[in-house]
Amino acid sequence: MSQPPRPAEILLVEDNEDDVVLTREGFRRARLQVQLHTVTNGRDCMAFLRREGAFAAAPSPDLVLLDLNLPVMDGRAVLAAVAADPSLCHVPIVVLTTSNHEQDILESYRLRCSSYITKPVDFQKFMGVIRELTDYWLTLVVLPPGRGPSPT
Repeated sequence: MSQPPRPAEILLVEDNEDDVVLTREGFRRARLQVQLHTVTNGRDCMAFLRREGAFAAAPSPDLVLLDLNLPVMDGRAVLAAVAADPSLCHVPIVVLTTSNHEQDILESYRLRCSSYITKPVDFQKFMGVIRELTDYWLTLVVLPPGRGPSPT
């Protein structure tokens, strides 16, 4: 008898509480098993990924959703730190931000983000983005061995 798939572990790095609520609702509506963890700044993101301090028992995320404009340590600094760390550079990071500036997009890809998505301001469009993101990253993409939800 096979085991049921485990929930996908997703780390949302977002300092806007409204966006956290919308993202949580988007995952709920997508009806996939997701364990959504949240931090509000880049320093806590890195501590979560490295399992340091208060995050010593944190799971390894299957996917990171990263805002660029964060307090303490911004998303660009997070991307650079993850890319430079051999123990983390395999973690898929999707930039999910309000910025559609060409420079932010180019810099994020230069820093090795996996995808760049501009957050729509419309509620229904945002729900669609979360649904499509979930379908792509959690059902279609093959993640590195030992990562990702168990196949059904």
